[in-house]
Amino acid sequence: MLARKRQDKENEPLRRFRNPQDGSWYVQLTLGDTYVTSDENEILTTILGSCIATCVRDPNIGIGGMNHFLLPDGGGLDRDARCYGVNAMELLINDILKRGGDRHGLEAKIFGGANVVTALSDVGSRNAAFARQFLMDENIAIVGEDIGGTAARRIHYSPRSGRAKRGFVKDTGRQLVERELLASRASAARSEAPDVEFFDD
Repeated sequence: MLARKRQDKENEPLRRFRNPQDGSWYVQLTLGDTYVTSDENEILTTILGSCIATCVRDPNIGIGGMNHFLLPDGGGLDRDARCYGVNAMELLINDILKRGGDRHGLEAKIFGGANVVTALSDVGSRNAAFARQFLMDENIAIVGEDIGGTAARRIHYSPRSGRAKRGFVKDTGRQLVERELLASRASAARSEAPDVEFFDD
């Protein structure tokens, strides 16, 4: 049983593909995505710069998932809500609980939070601090983490087993950096904009 959530307006399913090397299904998460599954053949994967991916699971029933968020919180519109950690964390945990997870038995791993964009010098650190504090406040054990530094990461996570693999992306990639920078600036601009809708006659 699985759940798919995506921030875009069409609610398209996440990119899911079979890896011919190991026969597993890989589910690619990007900014604002949350995914929960109990399928032992599914591997969740994402690439992170300053963003955070939190992996949470109930090891007793083998169900869990991952989110991918840009900032701890903000004043964006509904379509942007899943880009914020406070919403992404709630979505992830609630989806696991809806499928039979026990809040008292959850465990988590945290990845990302690198300072890859000079213009966003402390965003990675703030994201990591937020994720840690949120999990502590929810009494969810942090059983592993790989955060900080200056390099982007590629993460593979199996919710069923709890195993995670991390690889550094040697070339951070201009697209990743630009996407995070633009998304952050757009979010800040929306939060400062007046709550007025303009239209022409």
